Amino acid sequence: MKKAVEETSFDNLGLIPDILDALKSEGYTSPMPVQAKAIPPALKGMDIVGCAQTGTGKTAAFGLPIIQHIVNHPHPAKKQDKHHERPIRALIISPTRELARQIDERIRVYSSRTSLASAVIHGGVKQSPQVKSIKKGVDILTATPGRLLDLVGQGVVDLGNAEFFVLDEVDRMLDMGFIEDIWRIAGYLPAKRQTFFFSATIPSAIRSLIGNLLDGNNLVEIHINPEAPAADTVEQLIYLVEHKDKPKLLKHLLEKKYIERALVFTRTKARADMITGLLKSNRYNADVLHADLPQSKRNLALERFRKGRTRILVASDIAARGLDIEEVSHVINFELPREPEMYIHRIGRTGRAGATGQSISFCDIEERLILGQIENLLGREVAVETSHPYSSPHPRVSAETGKPDKEAGRGSLYRHRRPASRRL
Repeated sequence: MKKAVEETSFDNLGLIPDILDALKSEGYTSPMPVQAKAIPPALKGMDIVGCAQTGTGKTAAFGLPIIQHIVNHPHPAKKQDKHHERPIRALIISPTRELARQIDERIRVYSSRTSLASAVIHGGVKQSPQVKSIKKGVDILTATPGRLLDLVGQGVVDLGNAEFFVLDEVDRMLDMGFIEDIWRIAGYLPAKRQTFFFSATIPSAIRSLIGNLLDGNNLVEIHINPEAPAADTVEQLIYLVEHKDKPKLLKHLLEKKYIERALVFTRTKARADMITGLLKSNRYNADVLHADLPQSKRNLALERFRKGRTRILVASDIAARGLDIEEVSHVINFELPREPEMYIHRIGRTGRAGATGQSISFCDIEERLILGQIENLLGREVAVETSHPYSSPHPRVSAETGKPDKEAGRGSLYRHRRPASRRL
């Protein structure tokens, strides 16, 4: 967890001993800001809208009140589930498989001192084990929209007893086109329920969703540093480089710079595969993560990286949001993301849990405008590193005009000179 709220303890939030014991066993004593603000009203039955970035402790913010309610109220108030004697009482929706699995893992940790049962369902794997776990009985179900609707349609999942509805990374779900799925899922849920929305940003489309799905008279809205997460814990550097020299620059950094464990981000799955192949051909310990891989290979790549068996994980933006991977020393943006907000999410994979980290972003001439947009979002310029053999002389570009920014070239940081030799 990141820096906790000063002079606040989980003991003061009204949580039951079973939950407190589970938290203490994990070394958690003080809540994060989002947890300190969300847990008390959630325990009182309020709906919550939380504007908070990934890595800020949102899973505990909604998970702990849900666990406590189910423990304190063991008998569902509504109809008996037709499949089993243990109906689904809480539904958590996540946009990606990896995030869904991560949420379920944390729910299991937080409820480890109780008799609650949880499960996760998502696409990319056979449904039979997931169906089996649901039929055994599940109190808290975490799911991605597609697989959930499939199993609801097959009559496997009954949401008629759900008392909690959680939508995590709502803005990401809208970006991925899940808005219609959200409406369909909501239609299967009881009208009387407690609802939690968490999103990094709350644009007008999400405001409309909130207005239609939540009771405004029973709503608490919280905001936790939504604009610039990781700015204080991540050292950010830009490497101006020609596009064709990016692979050589990556190899140069891995040879010359101490990089303990790095996430390398690309825009496309094909580029991620290409870079991983290049690294492996140079005997670097690297894995790849993107949406075209079978779920079993994605899980294996994440597990190897988490346990330190792999030094480098090359990923498309599927890994930029939500994944909580500790001790990532560096994030390397092989390509800048087309959306400035995604840059924030990418670099947020390092500098977590109070640690420091470094992000290194390669920027070619065609990405100068994106760089300007990112700096506008950050509210400041990102330092340019020129002491490498592939430094490009191209100037910065204004985010407003799309033209070279004359003012940006005055400082010594922006004077670039091509070295005489480029040999690796």
